[in-house]
Amino acid sequence: MDNTKLKGRMSNKVQELQQPTENQNITVTSTPETTLASVDSTYLALTNNALEIIRSNLKSQPLTLDLFDLVKSPSGGSTVFEVPGLAGNEATMELTGIVLDYTTPRAYWDTPDPVEGTPPVCMSQNSIISHDGKSCAMCPYNDFGSKDGESNAKACKESVMLFLLRPNSIIPLLVRIPVTSKPRFLKYSTRLLSTLTPISSVVTKITLEKATSKQGKPYALFNFQTVGTLSPEEAAQAKAFGQQFMEIVNAAQLMPELAEAS
Repeated sequence: MDNTKLKGRMSNKVQELQQPTENQNITVTSTPETTLASVDSTYLALTNNALEIIRSNLKSQPLTLDLFDLVKSPSGGSTVFEVPGLAGNEATMELTGIVLDYTTPRAYWDTPDPVEGTPPVCMSQNSIISHDGKSCAMCPYNDFGSKDGESNAKACKESVMLFLLRPNSIIPLLVRIPVTSKPRFLKYSTRLLSTLTPISSVVTKITLEKATSKQGKPYALFNFQTVGTLSPEEAAQAKAFGQQFMEIVNAAQLMPELAEAS
């Protein structure tokens, strides 16, 4: 792999995606203004005409991911989330809400500790096909132990990005789940699937527990638990809201989020 040429192409790709074009940036006026019926719910997005409010407040500007509040996995094995708020970051032991949607991105840097903001040399939105159409499963950087030869980690960094709708907000919170907890989330999602339960029809609680790697380094593992079930009316509203909201968030706009080391 010619990393120099690939990094150049990736930088150009990221810049291209960040430029507003007709196909890549879906603005808030591009989604049909369908009014959803209100239901009796504790979730603001389901009881008010949230989509109309979003369109009105953004004044036809694209709803890019850098406008969302993002929660990352805490460092050092901490079991406390840091959630951005109007008065600064707020510490909380759990996150509760409706998972409207999620994606499974991955990215590869040719250095173990890339500087924040450095574009990767390769990336994928779904962990299946790379940006240039290659199979992620066949890539040598997807092999266990390819990161440094000492640990069992992969060189290509995987994660899960959740769009978590909380009761007091009409904009979902982005929750980035690291690869160490990716199997736990997929297991949780599969358990819901086994009973034909859409993930957007239940209230999910996310907590953290402290764990230690084989190298003796502490880290946080994510736990997922169903703590409530939406009424049929709420479930239908959540599904419709989620679909229309994700139409506003153009899938191409996930790429810049992947394109920065953090």
